Amino acid sequence: MSKEAYPLGATALDELIRASLKYKDRAYAPYSKFRVGAALLSADGQIFGGCNVENASYGAGICAERTAIVKAISEGQNEYLAVVVSSDVPAPTTSPCGICRQFLREFLSPNIPIYFVSSEYPLNSGIPNWLNNIQSQEASKFIKRMTMEELLPNSFGPDNLGISGPK
Repeated sequence: MSKEAYPLGATALDELIRASLKYKDRAYAPYSKFRVGAALLSADGQIFGGCNVENASYGAGICAERTAIVKAISEGQNEYLAVVVSSDVPAPTTSPCGICRQFLREFLSPNIPIYFVSSEYPLNSGIPNWLNNIQSQEASKFIKRMTMEELLPNSFGPDNLGISGPK
């Protein structure tokens, strides 16, 4: 499961955002043309990224968020601090789909932040000053923050079955 949430500093958040955007550029989306990237920060500071990978049979595709979690779990990581999701959409509105929300819920505690990032995030200008205050009007053009609980309220997870999740 996840550690207790803590505020990410601008440098760590910028690194996670850049990783998500990098993985978005690696997406294989020939059918939908909707590229998504995700970056997951583990409790030990490692970043695990993923992109959506589509398939001609449609149902066999996998989303970016699930790819990132699967990579982290397969590498022995099961404690997370934050997630960033990005797409080609200019507004920071691309949130995980329903199945990804449930999949993330399996591994993230309710207070873990999930950030949605605009495709227009300024990559060529260093760390934006407004990243220190993501509640600001300027930041709201590029980033939105929600917790796992806000994204999937009243959710069903391992705790409902009397277990603490993967270890």
